Amino acid sequence: MTYRPTIKQIWHILGLGILLAPILLYNIPYFLRPQQTNEARSLFQGIAYRTEFRTNPRPTLIHIVSIDLKAPGIGIFVTPGNPTADLTETTARTATEFLKEFKLQLAVNANFFYPCIEEAPWDYYPRSGDRVNNVGHAIAKSQAYSQPDPGFPALCFDAKNRAQIIENGTCPAGTAYAVAGDTLLVKNGQPVAQSQEERKQDKPYPRAVAAIDKTGDKLWLILADGKQRLYSEGLKLSEITDISMQLGAETVLNLDGGGSVTFAVASPSGAKLLNAPIQNKIPMQERPIANHLGFYAREN
Repeated sequence: MTYRPTIKQIWHILGLGILLAPILLYNIPYFLRPQQTNEARSLFQGIAYRTEFRTNPRPTLIHIVSIDLKAPGIGIFVTPGNPTADLTETTARTATEFLKEFKLQLAVNANFFYPCIEEAPWDYYPRSGDRVNNVGHAIAKSQAYSQPDPGFPALCFDAKNRAQIIENGTCPAGTAYAVAGDTLLVKNGQPVAQSQEERKQDKPYPRAVAAIDKTGDKLWLILADGKQRLYSEGLKLSEITDISMQLGAETVLNLDGGGSVTFAVASPSGAKLLNAPIQNKIPMQERPIANHLGFYAREN
């Protein structure tokens, strides 16, 4: 005897499917996150990458990119500005959009920016294409489009790719590309002391820092995924400072963090995320931001 469901049973099944669909869709990104593992590999000529998964004092996935700025084929690029009459400076993009648009091999987030609103998965700003402003110096193709701020140190690259981090936020003449952060974590090879209040407020968080050696010819980009319980809960500023110093950094600059932390690379199948950004509390969802730091490089 063949079983045939009744119309009522079919409607119950359809109703259950409709109710479960949003839950399933919401949870799919959790399975797309990078593995919690330790690995090291070469991404491109002059660019090495490794991940480090820590369980103590909390689960945290750390991404470390080492860039030889003198390697053949290495080129630097920063999100271009296009100031308009409404006093906004540039157009928001995600890291993968930035990487694809300018045919780069690697891209990470850079400046703090405004406005940035995150109320709900359907209520946030900016979206890709919206107008935004950087905080601190931003220079692309030797043209400054966001003015320096003495409270936001700048990472400056000259025409020969030499990097320097300027504490007062103003890049020197001849700077070809520049981005800005908010805090110097290491200066002259020594950690910058935190005040008692800063230590008290130093909590685990998604982080991104840029670190350079004494010559300015080597750059490290260190990112920590965060705000994802049991997967990666983030680092304190003091912890990412320690990691930077263990690498041999002379100067370290804290870049925009939180939902902005994104690391994208070019792959044969297109732009690919190597970290687990989190926007609107949804993992693997990118935040459109004002400014990125990108690199051209040759294939291995």
